[in-house]
Amino acid sequence: MPNITLSISDELKKQIEELPELNISESVRNFLSEKVKRFLLLKKLDKMLENSELTEDDCIRMGNEIKEGMWEKYKKEGWGNENKGVSS
Repeated sequence: MPNITLSISDELKKQIEELPELNISESVRNFLSEKVKRFLLLKKLDKMLENSELTEDDCIRMGNEIKEGMWEKYKKEGWGNENKGVSS
């Protein structure tokens, strides 16, 4: 497995040293893996949408409509009623 070297501030080094249970190599490896996955997904989405005629406002409006629709669905299933009819 290849190795990388990175520089961190003295303050961050002190904080890491105070957390011996933290496996820094594994944490950084997981962080980088997720960052790369996210970047590749965004790159793929950019490519798929490069010819789209939707504006940013169109996308925000559609996203809000979807969220509202999902919320209505979940409300019908009882979500949002945590305190109704529940006794302690």
